[in-house]
Amino acid sequence: MNLAFIPSPSTGVIELGPIPLRGYAFCIIIGVFVAVWFGNKRWVARGGQAGTVADIAVWAVPFGLVGGRLYHVITDYQLYFSDGENWVDAFKIWEGGLGIWGAIALGAVGAWIGCRRRGIPLPAWADALAPGIAFAQAIGRWGNWFNQELYGKPTDLPWALKISEGTNRVAGTYHPTFLYESLWCVGVALLVIWADRRFKLGHGRAFALYVAAYCAGRGWIEYMRVDEAHHVLGLRLNVWTAIIVFVLAVTYIVISARVRPGREEVVEPATVDPAEDGGDTAADAPAKTGEDADAPAKTGEDADAPDKDPVAEEQAPEADGTPQKADKS
Repeated sequence: MNLAFIPSPSTGVIELGPIPLRGYAFCIIIGVFVAVWFGNKRWVARGGQAGTVADIAVWAVPFGLVGGRLYHVITDYQLYFSDGENWVDAFKIWEGGLGIWGAIALGAVGAWIGCRRRGIPLPAWADALAPGIAFAQAIGRWGNWFNQELYGKPTDLPWALKISEGTNRVAGTYHPTFLYESLWCVGVALLVIWADRRFKLGHGRAFALYVAAYCAGRGWIEYMRVDEAHHVLGLRLNVWTAIIVFVLAVTYIVISARVRPGREEVVEPATVDPAEDGGDTAADAPAKTGEDADAPAKTGEDADAPDKDPVAEEQAPEADGTPQKADKS
């Protein structure tokens, strides 16, 4: 009998009148806000404009949510398309089920579109956002706690997670793999921040470090989980995915450091001061428009003479002294 354990919430939903407030959704939303806020601070520190990270996130976040859900539904299709299952449940994202691999992959497509529209390099934007994404994952994992899902093998450790009886789960105490991954993601974020300051990572290497470090932890944490999953050669599919993505991320870091060492000097061209490029030129000078453009320039004595009043000229006396009347017709 366990004398100490982590309790699970009795429900993952709080009914506020007719509006259900779901803990899983709250964790995802808070994580997104933290990622954008922290990414904006890093972007501005690197010379970018405030608000650019949020503008691109408008593209990246929806793509990421769709990608994460697609990965989950495709890799766990039996939960939605087997006999007796309702395929409509595949759209109920608030009930849990987002694959980080699909979220990052399709989210990158959305970010690429946003970066292309703003004329900034995607690798630089990804570097700025990398630790924020890790913090967002750390927060988002607590959504699994609200849903009592994605726990590990049975254990009697003092920090075991108590799970209640429910659909597709047996009451007992289990390894809190959601907590392990949450803490690991915090460590990944701190690692990226430290390495970026220490080695001036650029051209996507900070983001690649985040990916590699996350995969290193996801591999052993995934191995502890007991929820249903597809296996390949005795290993869970997500373990193989973590291994492959880890190798790709490390390979990118090594090759990128050789091909494009250092860090980008300018991350957002719009923030460059025109004076740094030589100041205003003749082409930048305002051109004359309207009647001014057609008026001849005064030279010599004309330049010093005051402008003549046409009315005064009409009323000026003739040579014989008789005043000339102005024509009013």
